[in-house]
Amino acid sequence: MQNFTLSRDKNSADEIWIVEHFPVFTQGLNGKPEHVLQVSDIPVVNTDRGGQITYHAPGQLVVYTLIDIKRRGLGVRQLVTVIEQAMIATLAQYGLQAIAKAEAPGVYIQDRKIGSVGLRIKKGCSYHGLSLNNHMDLTPFSSINPCGYQGLQVTQLADLGVNIKTNELAIPVVNSIVNGLHTSAQAV
Repeated sequence: MQNFTLSRDKNSADEIWIVEHFPVFTQGLNGKPEHVLQVSDIPVVNTDRGGQITYHAPGQLVVYTLIDIKRRGLGVRQLVTVIEQAMIATLAQYGLQAIAKAEAPGVYIQDRKIGSVGLRIKKGCSYHGLSLNNHMDLTPFSSINPCGYQGLQVTQLADLGVNIKTNELAIPVVNSIVNGLHTSAQAV
């Protein structure tokens, strides 16, 4: 992502990458060591995205948004809103009512976090993106203060009665991001 972003020029196409990670804690630029509550065999990797610490593992959808926000005339907050609304719209398709919180970026269902957002902007372009908990082992979240919030509980689609493969979950999320980028660009 870093290499792609640093080598981009004004004609480079935007890209969206869809991945799943092996079990890993990622610590953002603002991350504080005290948010790691107990050491485990899961590695903690420092990353250059914003935010604190979170957990990634198979069964969690990770979507990286490599977007030239300057070219699109978008601000960082607008991009965060597009990403959050994409997750909210996707969850609504499965009968789940989710919300975003301005004071704590991400997506929540009944005060439990189901989706996270972490971005980095360089040269007017974004990278990193979102993670959406689908069907994974949530236990490692108890080893951290997720996103830097003590006592924050997490949830996932499987625990809310939705059973879908992670690669299938990516389709409505990515479609919503693309539609949101198009709509946001038109509004500018």
